[in-house]
Amino acid sequence: MQDLTKEPRLSKKQYLVVASMLFGLFFGAGNLIFPLHLGQIAGHNWLPAALGFLVTAVVLPLLSVLAISAVHAEGVYDVGRPLGRWFALLFMVLIHFTIGPLFGTPRTATVSFTTGVAPLLPKSWETGGLLLFSALFFLAAFLLSYKERKITSAVGKVLNPVFLVLLFFLFFVAYSHALGNPNAQAATTAYRNGGMSFFNGFLQGYNTMDALAGLAFGVTVVTAVRGLGLKREGSVAKVTAKAGVMATGAIGVVYLFLIVLGSMSVSHFKPSAEGGTAFNQVVTYYFGTAGHALLATLLTVTCLTTAVGLVAAFAQDFHKHFPVLSYVQWLALMAFASFLTANFGLETIIAWSTPMLMFLYPFCMVLILLSVTAHWFGRDPVVYTLTVGFTTIPAVLDMVASFPAVVSQSSVGVALTHFRDSFLPFASLGMGWVVPAVVGLVLGLGFHFASQRRQAGAATSNDVQPDNAD
Repeated sequence: MQDLTKEPRLSKKQYLVVASMLFGLFFGAGNLIFPLHLGQIAGHNWLPAALGFLVTAVVLPLLSVLAISAVHAEGVYDVGRPLGRWFALLFMVLIHFTIGPLFGTPRTATVSFTTGVAPLLPKSWETGGLLLFSALFFLAAFLLSYKERKITSAVGKVLNPVFLVLLFFLFFVAYSHALGNPNAQAATTAYRNGGMSFFNGFLQGYNTMDALAGLAFGVTVVTAVRGLGLKREGSVAKVTAKAGVMATGAIGVVYLFLIVLGSMSVSHFKPSAEGGTAFNQVVTYYFGTAGHALLATLLTVTCLTTAVGLVAAFAQDFHKHFPVLSYVQWLALMAFASFLTANFGLETIIAWSTPMLMFLYPFCMVLILLSVTAHWFGRDPVVYTLTVGFTTIPAVLDMVASFPAVVSQSSVGVALTHFRDSFLPFASLGMGWVVPAVVGLVLGLGFHFASQRRQAGAATSNDVQPDNAD
């Protein structure tokens, strides 16, 4: 009889394939353009800005993967489960819709088109070009994620290696013929001192959406790891954690290259309004007209890998919790909805995604940290409830302040923002949730350990009761 307890020992190559898949899922449109833009606006203060950016764009995504591993979760739902089924379900839906059909997934198509393809087309073709490009883009994402267990091969073995070869070719050329000295470039007003540079870089890291994506990708990564023959939760968690460290470490290195490259480029170009323009300027400088084709290929490949992960994670989680539709039906619905949203354009998507990120990121950071440290307090729901509860109001206020002017500059929006800035420490830095979250955590841990002491005291008291039986 076959011994089902034995599992295959993964080779180094298999670990690399899983890590490559995870890198490809994480590294999308924002990961390529936001750090380059950060380097441009930070100038000579690129290092403190980079350190802040790495916290939210590398450390938090790594912790999100470790959180999935630590609680043996299969997705974002399990991370929120200590707060109850309804909270977990609502949190899952908000995360998936934010990084899914409302903002994150459509952005993968619009960035690759706007930055890579649109410069090759006449202005009059842009609207129709985006329609056609996004249709083909999401059709490809649907086909590549159609077979759940084939995602590892599609992303880890093919798309991501192609992207990395192209990207490091660009780095080789750019650093062999540097545009300028990054430490001699002027910084914009928001980055003129190291402290502000760090915090602004920290907030820029929100735009990658990777901490949210790390939780959502959990189900995709776990499915892929089990496809390698691993069944035990401990084994799956170990492989997921190791692959996460490898993938996010590599992403951090790429970010540093991009940030320094962005800072060097200021010697030739004015800081752009967004990273897509900056990337286009750099590639055109080095490669001329051919650079547009390289840029279009680079962006399309990296954005497609992320889109595959996002549509697959959405379909997997929604099929699991709403089985009225099959995985393939949810996949088709997600791809079609993302196609529709993509055609609103990149500026609209970014403008309305920022408030949701300001709202969700505090919850995400709190739940990730609670999951990673849960063994210290036995995953006590009281600790979760108080910490998340105290985070809620500051997160809502940050969301209101970040909305486009139609909301943030209304009388209600201005009043709420004034209240936030007056009563919450660090609110002006976008970190008003930190102190309330810490207060909630301290209270939660206090209740938890006090309850443990009472229970221990009651148990001791029962143990020393006299035996009245004759």
